Amino acid sequence: MVRNPERRAALVDAAIEVLARDGARGLTFRAVDTAAGVPQGTASNYFASRDDLLAQVTAQIHQRIAPDPDEVTAVMAAPPSRALVVELMGWINRRVAENRTGYLAMLELRLEATRRPELRAELTRAIRATLDDDIRFHLENGLPGDRTAVVLIYLAMTGLMLEQLTLPGVVPDEETEGLISALVDRAIGPEDEK
Repeated sequence: MVRNPERRAALVDAAIEVLARDGARGLTFRAVDTAAGVPQGTASNYFASRDDLLAQVTAQIHQRIAPDPDEVTAVMAAPPSRALVVELMGWINRRVAENRTGYLAMLELRLEATRRPELRAELTRAIRATLDDDIRFHLENGLPGDRTAVVLIYLAMTGLMLEQLTLPGVVPDEETEGLISALVDRAIGPEDEK
């Protein structure tokens, strides 16, 4: 296998674009080569198989959609509160809209994982680790709500993201902010009134 980390990263990024645009069935070495603007046959020199390419996409996509640590620090400057949880969920929702391709590719990976046990195992491990990190982040930062509340919010936000990415007219944009606030209220309770 060829060892050029920059070229490999460019091919994986192109694979993410192809996955989001054409779905898992459209993810071929030829399509990746075309999307990356490299000579035909290049991707097959970097990845032993389509499964190898899918594994590389699974590893890379989390880095692509992860928030910038400086942005996290800026958002977390506010004191822990229900309002901050609402702001964090709104921020996550905006990030999905800003990186639509990455999240659509993630949805395609999830669908493909239902047919590929090895991909399912790897994707399950990666998503579980991300959820565990989210729970730890929430609890360690003293945000209101327990572990169950964080999991409920995760599941509800995942559903909202699915609707917005695939059928955006189901939940109109103008309703999203109020729904997120209501979700947090129901999962962790409303802000104490003092």
